[in-house]
Amino acid sequence: MRPLSRFFRPPPAQAKLETPAAVLDEAAVRKLPDGEVLRDLAGLNAGASPATPRLERTAQERVAQLIDADAIDFDGLCAAPLNVSALLSVAGLSTNPDRLPRALALIDDPHRVARLVVEGSSSRIRHLAARSLDDPTELKQLLKQLRGKDKSIYKIIKQKCDALRAEEQRIAQIESDLHALCASLERHSHRIYDPIYVPSFEQFETRWRALEARAAPQLRERADRAIEGCREVIARHRRQVAEQAEAASHQAARRAARDEAIVHAAEQAQRHNDEMAAAAAEAAKAREAEEKARAERLAAEALALRQLAALIGKANGALRDGNTGRAAGLRHAIEEKLPALPAVPAHLASQVQQLDLKLNELKEWKDYAVAPKRAELIEEMTALIGASFRPQALADRIKQLQEDWKTISKGIISDSAADWQRFQQAAAAAYQPCREYFEAQAKQRQANLEKRKAVLARLLSFESAQGGEHWDSRAVAAVLREAPQELRRYLPVERGAGRAVQEEFDASIGRLQARLDAWYAQNEEEKRSLIQRAQHLRTKEDSRDTVDAVKRLQLKWKEVGPVQRDLERRLWEEFRVECDAVFQKRQQAHADYTAGLEASKAQAVALCEEAEQVATLSGPALLEGAGKIPQWRAAFESLGEMPRADQRALHARFERALHLCQTQVAQQRAREKERSFTHLLEAAGHIQAYGWAVAQNAPPADREALKQAAENFIAGVQHWPKGGAQALLEAWKQAEAAAGLDLGAHETALRMLCIRSEIITDRPTPEDDQPLRRDHQVKRLVQHMGGRDEARPDELDALALAWVRVGPVPTATHEALLARFLRCR
Repeated sequence: MRPLSRFFRPPPAQAKLETPAAVLDEAAVRKLPDGEVLRDLAGLNAGASPATPRLERTAQERVAQLIDADAIDFDGLCAAPLNVSALLSVAGLSTNPDRLPRALALIDDPHRVARLVVEGSSSRIRHLAARSLDDPTELKQLLKQLRGKDKSIYKIIKQKCDALRAEEQRIAQIESDLHALCASLERHSHRIYDPIYVPSFEQFETRWRALEARAAPQLRERADRAIEGCREVIARHRRQVAEQAEAASHQAARRAARDEAIVHAAEQAQRHNDEMAAAAAEAAKAREAEEKARAERLAAEALALRQLAALIGKANGALRDGNTGRAAGLRHAIEEKLPALPAVPAHLASQVQQLDLKLNELKEWKDYAVAPKRAELIEEMTALIGASFRPQALADRIKQLQEDWKTISKGIISDSAADWQRFQQAAAAAYQPCREYFEAQAKQRQANLEKRKAVLARLLSFESAQGGEHWDSRAVAAVLREAPQELRRYLPVERGAGRAVQEEFDASIGRLQARLDAWYAQNEEEKRSLIQRAQHLRTKEDSRDTVDAVKRLQLKWKEVGPVQRDLERRLWEEFRVECDAVFQKRQQAHADYTAGLEASKAQAVALCEEAEQVATLSGPALLEGAGKIPQWRAAFESLGEMPRADQRALHARFERALHLCQTQVAQQRAREKERSFTHLLEAAGHIQAYGWAVAQNAPPADREALKQAAENFIAGVQHWPKGGAQALLEAWKQAEAAAGLDLGAHETALRMLCIRSEIITDRPTPEDDQPLRRDHQVKRLVQHMGGRDEARPDELDALALAWVRVGPVPTATHEALLARFLRCR
């Protein structure tokens, strides 16, 4: 059998002819009135059998004409449950431009509207769908899908996305301002009232009220609490002022009333100053004085008894502790109280006698023990006369010996006046050098006191000079540092006189220090406020406005006065860290932005090169590489921003590479498909030859040779089109049973397959088969009137499979019809 490649010659060029069936269908549709048939053909009714695209378009045009002629109520059509996509096509064909937006408004699914933006049947539908879409998710998805495609629609979607992004940024800025205002109100609610408290609060509240509607409930509650706190501070201050004013008013009223009462009493005393009243008053006073004296006497006696009992108890306690001196002193106090009592109770008298016995016994024993110690102290004091000790050390030693004498002399009964006289004389002689030294010291202390008073006078004069609004903070700081140093140079002074000077000096220093501290505190608050503002700017996105704001804060920092020296450096370091962070953030953001642009460019170039490399392949390698196209596109769309100068070129290069890959893949698959159908038809030719031999009852050897040739060819083919293997099995069955088949029916079937292929491809049919073609077209028109044409994109492939299933015909007839059939593919 000759190879089939001779049949694959290009057919002669012929003009395309419109099939009579299509013309008749369209003409019939253009005459149809409104009804279910017309709406089914136009695709308006859900569930209707689909018509051909051309016939459906004609039906939609007919419906649009009827709507324009008011034969169909458009509002009623929209209210009915219809296919919205078909309704959009009808509205787009109508001459009234307002109908298309009304039809589009029926779609409440953002995803369907987004599909219309991409797949709309007309540019007007796509534009209207793009303008009506507001869903953020769909807008962002469309922005990726439309990049590099429809520029006008992409521009609309881009503007909407930009507006959404701007709105999100505006909302974020408002939220940041709300948090800052809330924090300012909270801080303000904890401040102490001052002259600027109310203006500051009113400013904060006015700004908050302007943005309050956008605040979250929790933030609004915080702000309300802070506002209430500020109002409570103001109300509390006003109450204090009112109370002070009311107290002053009451005090003035009481003072006036008192003055008036005094005047009135004086006048009454003058009018009623008679002798009877005076006598009665004197008598009353005398009685009152007598009663009072009696009560006081009784109270004094009771008190004296209680005190006596307490003294006796304390004296007994001192004796138990061995403290005879304290016991003797308490006994002396008891002796002084006894004469004041008219009568001493018996139990107290008995206790006094027992106390005397115990005290005398203990004193006698102690006097015996301390006699040698007295003599030793007299000798030590005598040895200090003319000693070469420093005056202060000598005075301390004399005082110590006197304290030792007092200690051993406590509670002694025996008379030690002579020893005490000798001890005192020795002490006076030894103390003479100390007396001269301490007199000189007293003069020096007096001179130091005068100098201290002079320092105090200068300090008070300086304080009064700095009492106005315009005061010199540096001079105050210098005085606070130098004045105490100068005062300390004039020491020692008399303790009593020096204490008054020191207290007045400390008070003046305290007032100056308080004023300087208040100024430092105000400066600290302002600087901390600047630090907080810098911290807030640090959290914002990098921008030129942020950097300019930081520079303005730095200028403001220079204008604010100093604070405490140890705090100044810490605050400056905090402020500088925040400012440096903003500048570094801008530098880092610029570097990251540039690096991101270059990285995106490098990734885009790599994707383009990979796609271009795959486009140069062929066969399985091409198909395998092209399977990565969705992955490449997703990766390219996920890339960040690229350098503006290269972005358009890279997008175009990527799209060209993908288009080239898709074109190569389509061509490769078309070639493989055509090759598979070529092999199928050639295998069918081998089986056809074998079947004809069986039908002609050829010699067994010839039939076996033809069968073996068909089997060998089929075994050498690795891939068949879908349904091809089953068709070959049926062809084998036809060939094996060829002897009893109607061969004429086989030839007619093959001719009908050729005619159907020629109708599909708009090719002319030979004159001999024109009757068959007309009969077929009439039957098809009758069978499919009002429905979709039976032709499909894969119709020619289905006809090829049907060709394989047809039984054997003469070889010459088969080759001629096969050549005719192949020209249609």
